[in-house]
Amino acid sequence: MGKSAGNRDWTQIYAIYGIQQWQTLVFLLFHAFFFSLLSLLFLIYFDQICSFLDSSSFFLSGVSRLTAGFTGAVTALSAVCLLFAAANFVYSDVPLQYEMAQRMVGSVGDWSCVKTALDLGCGRGILLNAVATQLKKTGSSGRVVGLDRSKRTTLSTLRTAKLEGVQEYVTCREGDVKTLPFGDNYFDVVVSSVFVHTVGKEHGQKSVEAAAERMRVLGEIVRVVKPGGLCVVWDLLHVPEYVRRLKELKMEDIRVSERVTAFMAGSHIVTFRKPSELVAGPREVRLDWR
Repeated sequence: MGKSAGNRDWTQIYAIYGIQQWQTLVFLLFHAFFFSLLSLLFLIYFDQICSFLDSSSFFLSGVSRLTAGFTGAVTALSAVCLLFAAANFVYSDVPLQYEMAQRMVGSVGDWSCVKTALDLGCGRGILLNAVATQLKKTGSSGRVVGLDRSKRTTLSTLRTAKLEGVQEYVTCREGDVKTLPFGDNYFDVVVSSVFVHTVGKEHGQKSVEAAAERMRVLGEIVRVVKPGGLCVVWDLLHVPEYVRRLKELKMEDIRVSERVTAFMAGSHIVTFRKPSELVAGPREVRLDWR
């Protein structure tokens, strides 16, 4: 696949992280093959299909060719769209996540000063290991904690950290992202990669309940980061509502990256900093991050 990720070979990266949701890829490829085969059959047996339609009482004379041609075109277009979706999925699942992890890590100025970092929804550990690698490069004594909802995932993530040679900088734990098992003002940096939008999906992505749970997670991120600490969140679909909530929480230096297509959806990186002074207004009332 060539060496596109710095000096690393993509085959090596795929060997470490693999495809996360291979069932989705198989689903897309199967249906792409099915529609490709169907459109090919329409092309080969076009005249026979038209004759069959002409003999049917459901179609007027002369309409059969138009119907067969339109149906064949739709199946061919469906095959192309499914193949494109599969290609975008493969690209988004590893290469894009790897590249975006490097961008997110690069948005933090000085990693040598970072003692504690959190990767929320660490998954396979692509971003987690990128943070750990940066800590290792700068000679930091800091550590990065990967939090995930599944214990099985955290064990798999520790394995990838070992393969990347950064296991001494990584800790993984299982936990509820809506009630983070950490104290207030605990982390210097908090990062998250295509995760927050999955919170509350059992209620439906556009439901009020799902939106409330995403906002709760965002509040938890703000709670556990130290005053003056930096947060970098890359996510799909709901970035505008994140920005609105962050403004309500009086976050500073809120920045949104350009749009990047990931998993056939728009995505952005949002960076923001927690104010050094945890006050709101002239009477210095403490803000409730929750």
